[in-house]
Amino acid sequence: MRQIKLHIALSFMLLCMFSVLQLYPPQILSTFELKLNDQMLTIRGQQPVDPRIAIIDIDERSLQEIGQWPWPRNRVAELLLNLRDSGVAIIGLDIVFAEPDNASPRRILQNLNLPLDIEALPDYDEILNEAIVETPTVLGYVFVMENDQLVSDHSPDSHAIILESNKPSHSLVLKPHRPILSLPQTHIEGLFSGYINTLPDIDGTIRHLPLVMEYDGSIYPSLAMEIARLGVGAQRIQLKYHHQFVENLLLDSLEIPTDIYGRLAVNYRGPSFQYPYISAVDILTRPEAFSLEGSVVLVGTSAAGLLDLRSTPLDSVYPGVEVHATVIDNILNQDFISKPSWSLGVDFITLLIIATGGTFILCLSSTLVSAFLALIGLMLLLVLHYYLLSQQGLIFTTLTPSLLLINHFVLGTLLNHHQDQKQKNFIRQRFERKVSKEIVDELLTHPNLMLEGSERYITIFFSDIRGFTQLSESIGSARELVTLLNRYMSCMIDRITHKNGTIDKLIGDAIMAYWNAPMDDAQHADHALSSAIEQIQALKQLNADFVNEGLPALSIGIGLNTGIAIVGEMGSQDRSDYTCIGDEVNLASRTEGLCKYFKSQLILTESTYGELQQKDLYLFRPLGLLNVKGKSHPVKFYECLGLTSQPWQSYSEEEDRCLNIALEAFQTGCFQQALTHFARLDELYSQHLYQLYIQHCLEAINYPPNNFNGTLTMTEK
Repeated sequence: MRQIKLHIALSFMLLCMFSVLQLYPPQILSTFELKLNDQMLTIRGQQPVDPRIAIIDIDERSLQEIGQWPWPRNRVAELLLNLRDSGVAIIGLDIVFAEPDNASPRRILQNLNLPLDIEALPDYDEILNEAIVETPTVLGYVFVMENDQLVSDHSPDSHAIILESNKPSHSLVLKPHRPILSLPQTHIEGLFSGYINTLPDIDGTIRHLPLVMEYDGSIYPSLAMEIARLGVGAQRIQLKYHHQFVENLLLDSLEIPTDIYGRLAVNYRGPSFQYPYISAVDILTRPEAFSLEGSVVLVGTSAAGLLDLRSTPLDSVYPGVEVHATVIDNILNQDFISKPSWSLGVDFITLLIIATGGTFILCLSSTLVSAFLALIGLMLLLVLHYYLLSQQGLIFTTLTPSLLLINHFVLGTLLNHHQDQKQKNFIRQRFERKVSKEIVDELLTHPNLMLEGSERYITIFFSDIRGFTQLSESIGSARELVTLLNRYMSCMIDRITHKNGTIDKLIGDAIMAYWNAPMDDAQHADHALSSAIEQIQALKQLNADFVNEGLPALSIGIGLNTGIAIVGEMGSQDRSDYTCIGDEVNLASRTEGLCKYFKSQLILTESTYGELQQKDLYLFRPLGLLNVKGKSHPVKFYECLGLTSQPWQSYSEEEDRCLNIALEAFQTGCFQQALTHFARLDELYSQHLYQLYIQHCLEAINYPPNNFNGTLTMTEK
């Protein structure tokens, strides 16, 4: 039974850990996951391409025969007109003509300032503009993604009607800085256009293409998206949001699955050059040789010198223009690969099945059988995910469940081995102990009774010497240090036991104690507080003796908290302590830790303060509401300044009134008003508490907090 519980605990721990990895994968895990999907696509092999799509390639032969790029714009215009005459349906330009053509005769003469009639000379930019207007051309442009400190004068044209359903105030759609347009777009309105950006994943590979981006509050389609829209005859692009996420895209009624950023996972058809590539020089010299009637053609380049080569899952040198061609193919033929929104739930169910099944297998089978079943499970997982990706176009997380399965088997096997060894040793020790320790038989008759605890309402005390490490170094001698520490402990412990307190444990230079257990104490809070005050007062005399003897003086911090804790005999059959545990004990420890932060000697929580039956005997200063590490709700704290009749620090009624006003202003979020009050308090009384609040007020004014609940947030114990 114990072994089963340990395996359940191991499974739960691994399930939690890998669920977190599923939600927040580190970069290395994400990269390996992408590479694993790449391998699945590689194994799938080449897929058929749409014969209606072709690429007009400005290749090495075109550059060799026509000349270096960029060509004169009249030559590009001739290329477009020849394509039109060949009967193409749509021409997509994966090229940006961002600057005027300096090879234009008119521009050359303008630059030379010759006294000639330059208006009679041809302007190649105008020739290209006219060709674009006369042909079914979709212009490409580029979005600058990072802020380059430049501003564009024009926005892109978009003929599509773009609707956004459930649009949030801030979506995850990519938002570029500015566009770099082709010159025709800045001179002629109403041209079809789309951006040609291909953004790589974290490893530099192009796996996704953003179908839409948001610039200056408007949505703009990519070149591939705009061509696909024209290809299916759609008028409307609709974005559906779910909170900040893009749920999907619609071309009229045609649904396109995207990720939360509006990116399409590119379903590559194979390595590069899967589509028909026609050299641009052939279109210029003999266009009649090619049958392009009704085709969608993209004008781009595969020449290495023009730097439009990309890395894809299936090829490390892949023309960027073919990425756009593939996306158009995917949309026109509804042939997608995608990670659906519900895949996250399936991934978690997979993790749960692996963790649950692994527990039963490891508990009920031998190591050899477990290894065989784990291997079978891993192979089934890989085969299933490969089938879903290659045949159904569905992407699920593969690496995380695979790692869970492997880790579960390895750690579970080690746990089984450890438990087997432990059980053997236990049987041996129990036999030897039974023979040699007969007198403990009666105590061992009911061993569990020794470990039973009960809930008690107690006041917990923690104290600690400040700067004990430096103190140890200054004394130097271990014997003198132990002597000093024993004198201090004896003095403090006497004050605790004298007030009906129970010493829980001594932790180095720290003391833990509590009241109202095991004996009932109706005034446990008062006794704990008076004991703490007596310890501080006794330490003054003890320090005087230390100084006279040439020893360093000690400084302590004390924290008190009252609440319900589990109190009883806790430990093992051989070794146990009567102690207390619970959240209230932790809060008492953190309360003592606050003494360092507030430079106080004695701090108590509001629960201890409320339990006091003789509050008038003591002098208190409120510290405000604090968010303490480990607590989900804020806690109010008080600093005790000693007995009212004998305080160790002055604190007047006027100071108390002003402090409460300042705290109320701070807790209601009136930081400027609170700053004024705390500054006045610090000017009059110069206390570390007021200086702390001044700092927090300034931080809140300069960096206003979200959902402020009137508390200081403590990040340390």
